[in-house]
Amino acid sequence: MEDGKPVWAPHPADGFQLGMIVDIGADALTIEPLNQKGKTFLASMSQVFPAEDDVNKYMDDNCSLMYLNEATLLNNVKLRYNKDHIYTYVANILIAVNPYYDIPKLYGLDAIKSYKGKSLGTLPPHVFAIADKTYRDMKVLKMSQSIIVSGESGAGKTENTKFVLRYLTTTYGSGQDIDERIVQANPLLEAFGNAKTVRNNNSSRFGKFVEIHFNEKNAVVGGFVSHYLLEKSRICMQSNDERNYHIFYRLCAGASEDIKKKLHLDSPDSFRYLNRGCTRYFASKDSDKQIMQNRKSPEHLKAGALKDPLLDDMGDFNRMCVAMKKIGLDDTEKLDLFRVVAGVLHLGNIDFEETGSSSGGCVLKNQSGQTLEYCADLLGLDQDDLRVSLTTRVMLTTAGGAKGTVIKVPLKVEQANNGRDALAKAVYSRLFDHVVKRANQCFPFETSSNFIGVLDIAGFEYFEHNSFEQFCINYCNEKLQQFFNERILKEEQELYQREGLGVNEVHYVDNQDCIDLVEAKLVGILDILDEENRLPQYSDQHFALAVHSKHKDHFRLTVPRKSKLTIHRNLRDDEGFIVRHFAGAVCYETTRFVEKNNDALHMSLESLVSESKDRFVRELFENSITNKDSKQKAGKLGFISVGNKFKTQLNLLLEKLRSTGSSFIRCVKPNLKMVSHKFEGALILSQLQCSGMVSVLDLMQGGFPSRAPFHELYNMYKQYMPDKLTRLNPRLFCKALFKALGLNDNDFKFGLTRVFFRPGKFAEFDQIMKSDPDHLAELLKKVNQWLLCSRWKKVQWCSLSVIKLRNKMRYRALACIKIQKTVRMWLCKRKHKPRIDGMVKVGNLKKHMERFNKVVNGLKEGKQEMAKQVQELAASIDALLAKIKATVMTWKEIDTEYQGLVKRSEQLLSSMQKKKQEEEEGERLKHIEEEMDKERKSREKEEQRRKQEEEDRRLKSEMELKRKQDEEDRKEREEEEKVMQADVEVQLAQEREEQAQRTTIVEQERRDRELAMRIAQSEAELITEEGQIDASLRSDEPFSDLPISSSSARAMGPQVKATKAAAGVKKYDLSKWKYAELRDVINTSCDIDLLAACREEFHRRLKVYHAWKSKNKKRTDDGSDQRAPKSVTDYAEQNPAPPMTAQHQEVAMNRQQRYFRIPFIRPADQYKDPQNKKKGWWYAHFDGPWIARQMELHPDKRPIVLVAGKDDMEMCELSLEETGLTRKRGAEILPRQFEEIWERCDGIQYLKKAIENKQARPTYATAMLQSLLK
Repeated sequence: MEDGKPVWAPHPADGFQLGMIVDIGADALTIEPLNQKGKTFLASMSQVFPAEDDVNKYMDDNCSLMYLNEATLLNNVKLRYNKDHIYTYVANILIAVNPYYDIPKLYGLDAIKSYKGKSLGTLPPHVFAIADKTYRDMKVLKMSQSIIVSGESGAGKTENTKFVLRYLTTTYGSGQDIDERIVQANPLLEAFGNAKTVRNNNSSRFGKFVEIHFNEKNAVVGGFVSHYLLEKSRICMQSNDERNYHIFYRLCAGASEDIKKKLHLDSPDSFRYLNRGCTRYFASKDSDKQIMQNRKSPEHLKAGALKDPLLDDMGDFNRMCVAMKKIGLDDTEKLDLFRVVAGVLHLGNIDFEETGSSSGGCVLKNQSGQTLEYCADLLGLDQDDLRVSLTTRVMLTTAGGAKGTVIKVPLKVEQANNGRDALAKAVYSRLFDHVVKRANQCFPFETSSNFIGVLDIAGFEYFEHNSFEQFCINYCNEKLQQFFNERILKEEQELYQREGLGVNEVHYVDNQDCIDLVEAKLVGILDILDEENRLPQYSDQHFALAVHSKHKDHFRLTVPRKSKLTIHRNLRDDEGFIVRHFAGAVCYETTRFVEKNNDALHMSLESLVSESKDRFVRELFENSITNKDSKQKAGKLGFISVGNKFKTQLNLLLEKLRSTGSSFIRCVKPNLKMVSHKFEGALILSQLQCSGMVSVLDLMQGGFPSRAPFHELYNMYKQYMPDKLTRLNPRLFCKALFKALGLNDNDFKFGLTRVFFRPGKFAEFDQIMKSDPDHLAELLKKVNQWLLCSRWKKVQWCSLSVIKLRNKMRYRALACIKIQKTVRMWLCKRKHKPRIDGMVKVGNLKKHMERFNKVVNGLKEGKQEMAKQVQELAASIDALLAKIKATVMTWKEIDTEYQGLVKRSEQLLSSMQKKKQEEEEGERLKHIEEEMDKERKSREKEEQRRKQEEEDRRLKSEMELKRKQDEEDRKEREEEEKVMQADVEVQLAQEREEQAQRTTIVEQERRDRELAMRIAQSEAELITEEGQIDASLRSDEPFSDLPISSSSARAMGPQVKATKAAAGVKKYDLSKWKYAELRDVINTSCDIDLLAACREEFHRRLKVYHAWKSKNKKRTDDGSDQRAPKSVTDYAEQNPAPPMTAQHQEVAMNRQQRYFRIPFIRPADQYKDPQNKKKGWWYAHFDGPWIARQMELHPDKRPIVLVAGKDDMEMCELSLEETGLTRKRGAEILPRQFEEIWERCDGIQYLKKAIENKQARPTYATAMLQSLLK
């Protein structure tokens, strides 16, 4: 099918695979993979896409491909990835695939210089191109810009963020060391905020928004870093294959002996906060040898160093020290940072044991004495005070006045361990705040005109065990996805509608309900969590049950036992919950949720560190909120909500993003094993779908990603324009500007207030938006030149138009005279035609008189008598001619008298024959008789033609009356349907809403399953379900298979049930039949009911298939494969035919033969031929409800003749009712008219060959031809 063109069909591992369509099913296509001949599988039509003619061709911008769909996007990304082209555009959005190795010369100084000032699209896709475009947008639009770098953990967000910062500071820096400081601050933040996870060796465990500020001259003047949600639980606990923050390992590996001794450092396995995860260093072969053996853990010595091209703990420590120096941190401040880091490590090594006394409580173990001393010394605390604060908690009684009595409550071992960990988290998180604050102080600025912000925040996360940190990160990603939808999809489509561009609407999944589930007031998960924190006796179990009870019917939330993974099904309802995110369902375990949501310390520990002898540690806590309110809250633990603090920060961030222009970089992770040159198609396709790139492709089918308001362009050029150009209005000026530049009209479109550019036309756009004076002056020169040329052309055109108009007026005057003359002639001819015909006949009779005279002259006897009779006959003829001329006679009167004269002439002739010799007279008589017979035949033929015309007029009149009667009947039916519609609409609306909900559930289930499969590949076992989808299919289950609820079934009214019964009841279930089987039954079956059902199913599948082809047509498609005139297809789209009732079905089964003819012009010639010179005729013969024969007559090429069976794919697939031809006035023609054209176009021979080759379907036409041949 489709001339052997391949298509992309779903594949469970590669995402898509090439195949051929071998059959069209009821709701799916049968595909044969190209690499597995003979094997076939079913695929939903919505999941099959046409492939490019050359599947190995790749483009810089995916919008430049012929077909814009998710399959071609994935293939283009794959081809480019295999060639080490890791960047790809989708319009002005950049897709970046992590290569997991260092590509030579990709980010060097030469690359930076080459992208400076270059328009997007003039050079290969690159993160530098996006950075430069953002800078130029800021410069031209005088508006701050943001770059949102998003993607999963391990997709390369942090690296791309660094490249953006490096490009901006290197290219547009002020030449001072402040540019280098902004770049050098990043390694410092990475050291304290990044860590190794199972999915990423350098995962950012916090979010940051880095602002590069520019002055009025658009040069870098400073920067500012905002950070969000540091993962504090990692400080105390990591998974087996994960590490703590890089700084701990880099300090152990790279610190000098002097610092090591001063900080009492050792190998990572000697610290509790490090030895429960991975204790190996990142190192190359050379750097591994430089690390001393006593600093390596047994795990490192056994398994060797961790390998990563971008990470090296010892080398990174040295680079971090250099970066600290460059951004202004002296040796004292550097040592302070290391001292607090070491203090946290030693704090984790403090152990407790039960006292054994009746009072309860705990004490430090003996072996922890030395560790306590190290910790107190490094943090500037008193050793005894630290011991007491870790093992007891201070409370104040309310009795005895305001101050009350101080009571020390001993802590159990578990409570003491929790307190110790809480102190470690507090110290490290405040140290991280200080690092960010200190970095911001290194690149200060007094004023700035605009800024470019780069957002790098943890991507969507899903692990085997997900806790509070993953919940907050995924909530953030929901908000960012909504921002992406609004900015790219929603706002874009609203703008197109306002500007009147007529771009088709693109549907996308709105995740507002998921956001409301998390952040809604009172009932949101975050508010429920805060409420749990305020209870005297809070628990994680009570919190989980509260979430389920508040949202028991919420689509986005469900219980753990409904997970796709076995490990989650073992959780109880009070141990977790599942949230269905935009990227898939994630199961969160609520253990320690409540604890992690509280950012406050016990008063005793808070007071201890706030009064540290060390000034540096003391300053970390002096701005603490809890310190100010400690006296008011003494006696109970203060509460600071981490979740609501994060929500507030996130909303402020989104406000900032909405106030700026936006650019997007979508980072993609090519495989789960983090190795180079391995492309996992299904994994990448899922990421592209979740990131909204497929929706962007749909929008870009007819979208305009670049635009500029008319007045901004006008104002930009105004100061350089001469007076004669300033008089132009902004819109006209822009048109003149574009014409002067020679831009193609198809590349841009004028809206009401601005001009829009097609995808891939950024070079032309940027050429206009460049605002340097020399360039503007050059453009204005071109505009002025074009205006002069265009005005001169207008003068020429006007002159020619006037001459043409004068000639046309003369021509029309002459034509009018000719028309008048012709009409008068015709009227006169019609009025006097009977008399003229009579005179012609009588005149012909008079001509015979000469012959009579000759005969009379040749007579020897009775000459005078015969001459007298001849004269009398001639006188009668002359009298009749005079009478016809003088009086108005009817045809009958003329004919009566004419017949009398003929009789007389015949009598005279017979009498003359008697007197002539038999031989001579016989010859003459024969000649006269022949003339008379010829005249009689002519008269009979004329009479027969007149009767035929009258019969044709009668038939056409009957056809028109029938059409009018059908139209009246149709209007009556429509009125009746409108009366019924009011009752039916309410019930159908309810069904549509339920159907939409079921569709959403099916789509979400598909995403959940894909996400679960991705987790299962590396971590857990996937639940196998009964009736699960075939592994070879990645399609949605048709929602028709979903059960309709009993309530909705009961709610159906009688009208709805009657309508459904008319449309849905079928005697035969043909959904499983193959396309070829249907065709064979139609050609061979004698069962009338089965034949009708097969015909209906056959044409329904053709309609579905052609709809799929239309949806996935080439971007340059000119409509050359149109199967019916556009007026017919448009009518069918706007007026879908109602389901056929039993009565209509019976009428259709009578197999009436009807013939139609309508004019048409192909879309490709529509604009090339405005005078409709290429207008053709479209003929159709309908055998019952379906087309049997079809013709296209073109003025410039051979006629196209088609017959049912052989040419089904090229013929009109609509039923007669759907075409609306019966309602078109003058469309129906007589069978004789169709057959004449059919025979003239060699249709009989074409049909005969089709019958002989057994390709023609049995129809009325084939039956008539076969009987004729027999």
